Amino acid sequence: MKTKLFIPAICLLAGLSFLASCDDNDKTSDVTPPIISLIEPEEGAELLIGSENGVHLEMDLTDDVELKSYRINVHSNFDHHGHTTRADDGTVASSFDQVYDDAAGKKNHHVHMHDIKIPANATPGDYHLMIYCTDAAKNETYIARNIVLSTTAEEDRDDD
Repeated sequence: MKTKLFIPAICLLAGLSFLASCDDNDKTSDVTPPIISLIEPEEGAELLIGSENGVHLEMDLTDDVELKSYRINVHSNFDHHGHTTRADDGTVASSFDQVYDDAAGKKNHHVHMHDIKIPANATPGDYHLMIYCTDAAKNETYIARNIVLSTTAEEDRDDD
């Protein structure tokens, strides 16, 4: 009688471990990183310090299987990656670092936002805008833009 229960139990365990291994293979078989198409701001864009509108950021994210999240990072490039945090004139190097998960579960995601605010006391100069995108299989890609923060830049007129 014990053998009647033992054989079906072994078959059930074998079937479950086969299904679990299929799920793992699906996740690890995705080796293609997502694609970032950054529309705005453009390379070399001059952005206004102290603007209440925020930086107009627009991009499209795509993945062949499933997106998970994206990260937006802005940091100074005053000394070409020594990452100085304070200028001598009392201004402060502006920075922004935020992770968003509103793309999770999608293959395509359009982003249009004004979340990045440049404070009035931001140090003018060269900065980097970095966008990182991760898919559900943990493949990551990034794109970098050189931007300039300035007190004389034109106000962003995007009303969306």
